Amino acid sequence: MKYSIGLDIGGTKCAVCVGQCGPDAVEIKSREEFPTAGKTWQEVLGIYAERIEALRKTYEIANIGISCGGPLDSKSGLILSPPNLPGWDGVPVVKYFADRFGVPVHVQNDANACALAEAKYGAGRGARNVVFMTFGTGLGAGIVVDGRLYAGTNDNAGEIGHIRLAPHGPHGYNKDGSAEGFCSGAGIARLAGIRAREEQMAYAGSESAEKARADALTTKDIFGYVRAGDPFCTRVFRESAEKLATILAYTIDILNPEVIVLGGVFMRNAELFMEVVGPILQREALPGALAVCRIVPAGIGENVGDYAALAVANME
Repeated sequence: MKYSIGLDIGGTKCAVCVGQCGPDAVEIKSREEFPTAGKTWQEVLGIYAERIEALRKTYEIANIGISCGGPLDSKSGLILSPPNLPGWDGVPVVKYFADRFGVPVHVQNDANACALAEAKYGAGRGARNVVFMTFGTGLGAGIVVDGRLYAGTNDNAGEIGHIRLAPHGPHGYNKDGSAEGFCSGAGIARLAGIRAREEQMAYAGSESAEKARADALTTKDIFGYVRAGDPFCTRVFRESAEKLATILAYTIDILNPEVIVLGGVFMRNAELFMEVVGPILQREALPGALAVCRIVPAGIGENVGDYAALAVANME
């Protein structure tokens, strides 16, 4: 029996797993992780190679899939200077592993990889047209059309975080007021700080607003306050949710998907978001397209990176 290797390359940590992949399910047999910080790309790839060599003593390896933050060139197999991986400039990651292990190797950016995983193994299973939105540290999307990943001409499809939603607002993806600024973990915390400083008198004495003004309020804190009925954090949350509804309406109208799957912050707070997002979509999205589209939290959960890399290994 042959197995797949999945490599999930992150700015904080890296993971390697081996899995048995079927048409609509995957069983992870082994998983390890190690820190990325302080290591060159040569050192990281060397550690991966050592781990794979050890795994080959137990498992017959059929292919290798790599999930990594972009930008990258999936056709040439290059990682191209991701912001969370300083020094990773033009890294020939596919050639490195293909030459060493003699098996097919594929690489995709993390949003595309997660879209494949959710479409095959998660909340989008059984659908042909699926969009996955990260909604984590940043906001990106992976797009599966008619059962196949659509990455665009040069792997830039789905960069929804770059869309400007307001002339002013939290900074994200090189723009003030971008979708990533309003709809990401870091962006929501920045939004709270901006609104607290703007509305200092309105929320004088508010514990949550004081923390936001001091840049000490995290996104996790914000949702705790929202659930407790805090008016300042509820207002910040609603602004983020309204901007998310705008992005979702654009996506529904342009792509007409069957399922939009959201990870990260949305996945952990889906019921709160849908109370705001649902009515706005009824007003803004095309009725026929909205009627056939489900909006759901990610089904794989916090280990999506492992499944994502394995899905890339088994790309058609």
